[in-house]
Amino acid sequence: MRAKVAVIYYSATGTVHALAEAVAEGAEAAGAEVRLRRVAELAPATAIDQNPLWRKHIDASATIAEAGTADLEWADSFAFGTPTRFGSPAAQLKQFIDQTSGLWRAGKLADKPVTAFTSAYNRHGGSEATILSLANVFYHWGALIVPTGYTDPAVHAAGGNPYGTSSFGGDGPDAATLDAARYQGRRLAEITMRLGRESFARTA
Repeated sequence: MRAKVAVIYYSATGTVHALAEAVAEGAEAAGAEVRLRRVAELAPATAIDQNPLWRKHIDASATIAEAGTADLEWADSFAFGTPTRFGSPAAQLKQFIDQTSGLWRAGKLADKPVTAFTSAYNRHGGSEATILSLANVFYHWGALIVPTGYTDPAVHAAGGNPYGTSSFGGDGPDAATLDAARYQGRRLAEITMRLGRESFARTA
């Protein structure tokens, strides 16, 4: 079985974008088919233009396809990324998640592995709370949460967040954090494929 993994994220100035690319690389290295998707920007151009880094990233990432609920239906598993906003996901990602009620009612999000990653300006700026906040959504979906745990040295090297990869600071993720994100993507894909093989064996 070749896993289909949707990496769906919001990034303002590029940090979460870099993490999302690394997660996608890890999943692809494990043999998965990956869709990298950004959610729609909700902020007005006047706000974006006040931050040159925000404007630069918006323009640079314009070629990346925008996420739709069809990507969730297509995928066997998901990875969600967002900067932390006071310990919660960014409004842009939350707005996308709020569109999934139809899939949820139809049971199309249940039993699919899911993982999350994030960034914050400060080391203790709400990264774990943001990932745990997303977990509340995953519980409602009936999805299977796949944390990084302390399952690989890459997690320790990146700061030891067992909930999911997190970056902090204003300069983007460092090499160790990107390695942890690649591991997270690989772990998600490998678990997805393992579950798929076991499900096929039970129904054969």
